[in-house]
Order: sequence, then C-alpha cells, then structure tokens
Amino acid sequence: MQHAVGSPLPPPHQSGHGWSPAGQPPGAHHPGHQGPAPHQGSAPVPPPPPAPGFTAPPGPAPHVPQPAPVAPVPDTTGHVQLPPGGPVGIPSAPPATAAPDPATTTIAVLLIGPAGAGKTSVAKYWADHRRVPTAHISLDDVREWVRSGFADPQSGWNDNSEAQYRLARRTCGFAARNFLANGISCILDDAVFPDRPVVGLGGWKRHVGPGLLPVVLLPGLEIVLERNAERSGNRRLTDEEVARIHGRMAGWYGSGLPIIDNSQLDVPQTARVLDDVLARSIASPPQW
Repeated sequence: MQHAVGSPLPPPHQSGHGWSPAGQPPGAHHPGHQGPAPHQGSAPVPPPPPAPGFTAPPGPAPHVPQPAPVAPVPDTTGHVQLPPGGPVGIPSAPPATAAPDPATTTIAVLLIGPAGAGKTSVAKYWADHRRVPTAHISLDDVREWVRSGFADPQSGWNDNSEAQYRLARRTCGFAARNFLANGISCILDDAVFPDRPVVGLGGWKRHVGPGLLPVVLLPGLEIVLERNAERSGNRRLTDEEVARIHGRMAGWYGSGLPIIDNSQLDVPQTARVLDDVLARSIASPPQW
C-alpha cells in the first residue's frame, strides 16, 4: 500500500504489538474475565477535527525519504588522456660522441617532389620499416577526403582547388602535431614548389612547426614520365604537366635543402639514403 509523501506513516502492523484501550498488552485480562482479547492490529482511531479557528502550531517539516545514492557505473571501455599537439620544435642534436639514429628518433619529415618522383611509395616503405611508431600522412589522400564538390586541379586551378589544397595541408599539419605529441613520428609528402614559399614550405612550417625536416626527392625527367605513365585516374597527369612541374622543382637546387636523386634507386635503397640524410639533418637542421 502506498501513502502520500509527507503524510504520517501508519503504525507497524505486527502480531502482538497492538495496545488495548486500558493501556495493557493485547491478550491481557483482569482476573476472572473470560472475554476475548481485543482485535489485534486494529486501525488507530483518527484524532477529532480541530475546532473552528484553531491553527496548529508550527512543527518540524515532515521527513521525506531520500533515494539511496547510486554508485557510479565504471567506464568499462576505459579512457586514455591524450596530450594536445603543439608546434614541433627543432630536434636537439645528440651528443658529439653519439651518432644520431633517425630510425629510433621521433621526428617529422616532409618529403617533397614532383608527381612520379616516388614520394608516396618511399614514405610508406620508410614508415613501415622504422623501429618506432610512425605515421604516413599523404596530402593527396587527405585532399581526396572531399567527395561531393571535390575540386580537381586537372579541371583547372581556381579558388576552390586552392582552398581545398590549403585545407588539406592544414589538416595534415594538425594530424602530424597530434601524432608527434603522443610519441608517433610522421612523414608527410607533398609537391611543394620553391617559388611559392608562403603557401608551400612556409605553410608547412606554420602548420607543423620549425622542427619539420624537409627532404627533396628529385629523379630525372625521363624517370618521372615513366612512373607517371603507370598511374591511373586523377593521379595521372599529362606529359606536359609533368614536365612543367619537374622544371619548377629544379628550383630546389641551391636552396640548402637536402636533395635525393633516386633515378637509379629502388624504394628500399631510397629509404636507406633518406635515413642517412635525416641523420645529418638532425645533427645540423637545415635553415629554411
């Protein structure tokens, strides 16, 4: 039986705990009295109603039972607190007695080169064969996250394609900072032109940080044309476009950045040369 909140609770209904009108326990009787005992557990007689104009004195507020506190349910899936990513600082040079080992150092690498230079293949191989956690972040892959409304530069370079390239670079930089803040190295690849420092190399420096290590991958034009011919879809460019891009990339010579000519190198050989170049960059970071 339920009772309204705040109303007095009825006395407990238990056998042998009622009271007779004379104040004696139920079942008690005077000597010689043979009558039946009063009915056990009878309802109490309600008090008479108050006289007109009578106001009951204030009393304590009725006790309202509170629900028992519920113990928090443990998070069975767990929660890993991740440090936020910030600009990547210039890596500190190792002691003079120890040669830098890029295979065990947490670093951020930007692999630059024209279409067909083998950037993506080398970056993937290099990331796969490191002894520390390493992520490969491809600008083209991130740029193609846009499905509806994708601005393909092959259809014409315009404000939309420019904006999507900038957005993809910023997204890659954000991802790289977060990976690096959590102890995971990164290698990014992009066709950065030396004659566009603000949106090219300067943009990567802003997005990732001054500790980014740029390396140029620049094989000969005939090699680039052969590799481009093996491509399909929107990754394949016209020969004229490939030659134009390759000519602009030649501006990296004399820039001070390390350059790898992988015309006669396969992917594993190029990755080993990349490690050698990065070891020198860690010991003496390039000025860019």
